[in-house]
Amino acid sequence: MAQLIMTADVNKLDGNIKAQTMSFLMKLAQDDTLPGLHIEPISNSKDSRVRTGRVTQFYRAVLFKLQGAGDTAYYLFAGVWPHDDAIAEAKKAYLEINPVNGLPEVLRASEDVADSPATTEPQSTPVTGPDTSILQTWGIAREDLIGVLGLQVPVVDAAFAAADEDELYAVAEKASTWQGVVLLELAAGKSVDDIREILALDREPVKVPIPVSEGEENDEEVLAAFRRPAAAMQYAFIEDDEELRRAIDDGDFVAWRTFLHPEQRKYATADYNGPFRLSGGAGTGKTVVLIHRARELARKNPQARIFLTTYTTTLAESLRSGLKQLDPTVKLAAEMGDPGVFITGVDSAVSRVLKKAEPLDRAIGIEAVLGSRSGEIVGRTNSQKAWQEAIAAAGNDLGEGLASPVFMQAEYAMVVLPGRITSRDDYYRARRPGRGVALDRSRRAAVWSTIESYRAWTAIDGSIDYSEAASIAAAALEQSGPLVDHVLVDEGQDLTPSHWQFLRAVAAEGPNDLFIAEDAHQRIYGQQVVLGRMGIKIVGRSRRLTLNYRTTAQNLGYALGILSGETYVDAEGEVESVGQYRSARRGPLPQTVATASVGDELDKAAEMVAQWLEAGQAPDSIGVLVRDKQQMSRVVHGLAERGVAARQVDTKTAGTGMPLVMTMHRAKGMEFACVIIFGASHDELPASFLVKGLDEADKNDFLQRERSLLYVSATRARDELVVMWAGEPSEMLPVQEERS
Repeated sequence: MAQLIMTADVNKLDGNIKAQTMSFLMKLAQDDTLPGLHIEPISNSKDSRVRTGRVTQFYRAVLFKLQGAGDTAYYLFAGVWPHDDAIAEAKKAYLEINPVNGLPEVLRASEDVADSPATTEPQSTPVTGPDTSILQTWGIAREDLIGVLGLQVPVVDAAFAAADEDELYAVAEKASTWQGVVLLELAAGKSVDDIREILALDREPVKVPIPVSEGEENDEEVLAAFRRPAAAMQYAFIEDDEELRRAIDDGDFVAWRTFLHPEQRKYATADYNGPFRLSGGAGTGKTVVLIHRARELARKNPQARIFLTTYTTTLAESLRSGLKQLDPTVKLAAEMGDPGVFITGVDSAVSRVLKKAEPLDRAIGIEAVLGSRSGEIVGRTNSQKAWQEAIAAAGNDLGEGLASPVFMQAEYAMVVLPGRITSRDDYYRARRPGRGVALDRSRRAAVWSTIESYRAWTAIDGSIDYSEAASIAAAALEQSGPLVDHVLVDEGQDLTPSHWQFLRAVAAEGPNDLFIAEDAHQRIYGQQVVLGRMGIKIVGRSRRLTLNYRTTAQNLGYALGILSGETYVDAEGEVESVGQYRSARRGPLPQTVATASVGDELDKAAEMVAQWLEAGQAPDSIGVLVRDKQQMSRVVHGLAERGVAARQVDTKTAGTGMPLVMTMHRAKGMEFACVIIFGASHDELPASFLVKGLDEADKNDFLQRERSLLYVSATRARDELVVMWAGEPSEMLPVQEERS
């Protein structure tokens, strides 16, 4: 048996030889002594570890053989070349441990210049003066990058030749993974010491004699270097054929399955004494961390009861798919409370708990949340209709600003239910933090009368709304006891207070009880919640990811421009900044397309989709995002009339084989190579009819959620982003100077 070590760029293999390479590596992993593999050392090579192997008659693989403990041999796969090129590469390539930071590096000996990295060779340009070098402007010392962090001299030369951030990004993109990340972290304002800590480069480097010919080989220490956190961004130990297949066949969209930033790996594997919150912008890898953490908890304790959840059923299915892709061997629990990882949307989990609860526990929960109420729960309330009925019954008592289903729903969900208020006197005394609209005693009396009407109407109907259900389930669990050991929450910014009460009750307080991923800038449902008020104590256990892996720097800059000027508050009640967000990728500038009519806009959209398809873009990697379902249907038919077939996606799985059209809300949690935001006009974003009748506080909150929705939509684009509108553009788009 042999163990394979793959590099992060393995999926860049030429498609014509992927299958043959896969077959070769599978055979190598089973038995490296098979004669047909032709694993052979190379005469006069720089490194005695280097080998070549026969992939086909024409192609050879270049490998490094490392002898582990016992009989296990490890093979680092460096790539595949035509026969003569592979021999030449094998003679020059050598494996070295960076003497500064202990990371493994594949280098290439050169006849004319000093040794340079084999896999990435940024052009070494004479360093410009202090007045033009962006790194010198930031006060970065060249000797620190080389002597403290261990960057290669050619990379440092190229970095110091960069006059602005765009040029620095270009250098980072060409550099090896960890060196590129160092440059991106510098661009994010991190200090050299910060980067040493983030990438775990502050440990004592591995001491290995270099070059090999000058000392005794020590392959065990070399293998240890491959397991360092920063090395894991670029190299991965492949455990089985299925993991090998995924590493080779899958593209950059899913590189996260194997190669993690050290910071992501730390959050995925660390132990915490209580609830932990991980924030970060779109594409920074919060969901990746959650999925890896679910696997890590399951590996540590196969009997652990793990609950992985999020706001919507669609996103929950995405989590399930991601975990299966990461590790098909992870046990998925059939029911909440069974050993393994149970994955479902939070409202689905609430329904399960209520259905399985003992009648007495459920009755106690109902009384604690709603007060005295007879009859069983038979369904979910049509909240819009029920509040309209209750407001109508109140007549003119509510007055201006309060006679709105939006206000009443928010007051009920944010104040009444989490406070378990069941009487008028309790409501008179209730605190209303963050509600914006001040209520004196007479106005509270009118609001409470409306709430009583709402509860009476729903009691007759035998129904409860989703927030009531979550609060009742939480109260029932407080009687029966917790069901799981660990709760992992994605998209936490969209959950209600009642959801948080439920999640707090479903797991006992203790180590690793709650792990929460959230981003205040992506709140597109509900009101902003401060977790401390829900009994979830995260002060001192909160961190933020800032490096975007999905969206290009150009698209990210456009998306952040959408948020400009707004103040966003996180789950700790603090202002959430976007100042340090950076992208690991570069691409074309976003396109903005103004049209005179919806028909013209459809013409442009069809033309753009057709161009992408003709250029070889996979159909289902193209997304057209719209504000609502009515517009979605219009766009699908409009594209079809123009010769472009597209698939309408609502609550079902996206499917494959055609470009996808969906609402902006449905696109949450998804990503595409190319995105069109369709209908970004001033009367569509925000939807003007939804603003009518809102008081100032609720109006401001709604507009902020609309802005977040547009930000979420823009960050679905991995490579190309096109924003279209008919007539006047939305005022939420970045400033006029940035439009074309």
